[in-house]
Amino acid sequence: MGDVSHTSLSPLPSSDRADVAARLRDALLGASFTADGLLDLLGAPAYAALARSETVPALRATRGDAPLETLVRLFLLQQPVPHARVADVLPVQDCLESGWLTRAGADEVAATVDIRPYGGPGGEDWFIVSDLGCAVGGAGGIGSREEGVVLGVGGASTTLAGITVRTPVSSALDLGTGSGIQALHAAQHATRVTATDLNPRALHITALTLALSGAPAADLREGSLFEPIADDETYELIVSNPPFVISPGARLTYRDGGMGGDDLCRTLVQQAGDRLSDGGYAQFLANWQHVEGEEWQDRLRSWVPRGCDAWIVQREVQDVTQYAELWLRDAGDHRDDPAEYQARYDAWLDEFEARKVKAVGFGWITLRRTAAAEPSITVEEWPHSIEQPLGETVRAHFDRVDYLRASDDAALLDGHFRLVAEVVQEQVGLPGAEDPEHVVLRQHRGMRRATKVDTVGAGFAGVCDGTLSAGRILDAIAQLVGEDPVLLRDRTPAQIRLLVEQGFLEPAE
Repeated sequence: MGDVSHTSLSPLPSSDRADVAARLRDALLGASFTADGLLDLLGAPAYAALARSETVPALRATRGDAPLETLVRLFLLQQPVPHARVADVLPVQDCLESGWLTRAGADEVAATVDIRPYGGPGGEDWFIVSDLGCAVGGAGGIGSREEGVVLGVGGASTTLAGITVRTPVSSALDLGTGSGIQALHAAQHATRVTATDLNPRALHITALTLALSGAPAADLREGSLFEPIADDETYELIVSNPPFVISPGARLTYRDGGMGGDDLCRTLVQQAGDRLSDGGYAQFLANWQHVEGEEWQDRLRSWVPRGCDAWIVQREVQDVTQYAELWLRDAGDHRDDPAEYQARYDAWLDEFEARKVKAVGFGWITLRRTAAAEPSITVEEWPHSIEQPLGETVRAHFDRVDYLRASDDAALLDGHFRLVAEVVQEQVGLPGAEDPEHVVLRQHRGMRRATKVDTVGAGFAGVCDGTLSAGRILDAIAQLVGEDPVLLRDRTPAQIRLLVEQGFLEPAE
């Protein structure tokens, strides 16, 4: 790709100079311009402040002239730095000629893009390129009004990267790539990565991110949603952190879908089914409307394409006023003329009122292509804490779906199960009582679920180590508690099925 510029946004470095990107990468690593190096230099408070787009603590921590301090001021804080100081650290002439740096005054240079160190899941030292002042993506109050601005890594980006299934695949698609963070992750386990975006500037920046991180180049294609993908192309993995914000109009390309309501997210999910290979995963972040007179779960079930299992998790819900305020602040509208701010706020509420929207949900949608006659669709609300990364938890969920779909009650009783690691049992009741009021099984990994069980369920789960079949365990429990073993076998499979479905038990085979 050649150089791409966008109205008043700064010109971008050339993406055709792989040699310069490699030398720049070597120089950055040589100066410990890495996630760990920054933490050591800045300290935890200043490092965390950078993630909130607050620069004052980092400016105070980089008042010296060490190489790492120079790079932080140049690429993270966007401060002009004396040419001579930069020349001691970087191949400055190459960087000027290829556009990574620009001259600022007689004897200073400045960065043309933000370069943010990012630690990969295997300890890799990567670098995420974004537009100046836009390193932190999402509702961080960046306040950029430029239509084509390309943001860096925010909470949504890292959430999607964490929940993505990371099994080796031959082909992966990053739809709406932005700064390229999902494509960068996918390049570690996909033979071929395709990255698309409506914004050509984003494709250019993705090329820079991949090159500077030492990753293979991706197949970069311009266009909206699945438009750049041929009808006969399928992928084993599709990921997208789309412009999911439900807004009146499409002012900001990086966040506003440009379709009415939640139509963009719905369209994306519905069209993904035909683009998935057998057994392939599609994983999205999305917003959805809570509409008067309609169950939000039913709305989302209607989005799932035929031939796909789905697991949809609602992580957060905001009423329409909270939602409007969040994204008005994201664009910096709260700093405008009060009358203009009020007019924009009114426009959001008018839009929601017209659509009978009372709240907006946010969460994750995972599809898996299946040949099953009856696909499984799980829609749930889980606002509680989780442990990232969750990619393996997501994969295991669908493995359990396959197992339970193929297992009737008789098969469950013949099956052998293990209690999943780091599940603990809690007994809840009044102090001194002979028996607990109820027993809770709690996960300390993954989704960190908790579920109530009766004493039989607790006893059953505690004995499951894979050696005895479920039926044999229930027979032993029946003898201990003096219950009819036939009745116990009849009523317990539903509880076993629930414990497997929620990940407390796993098949031992």
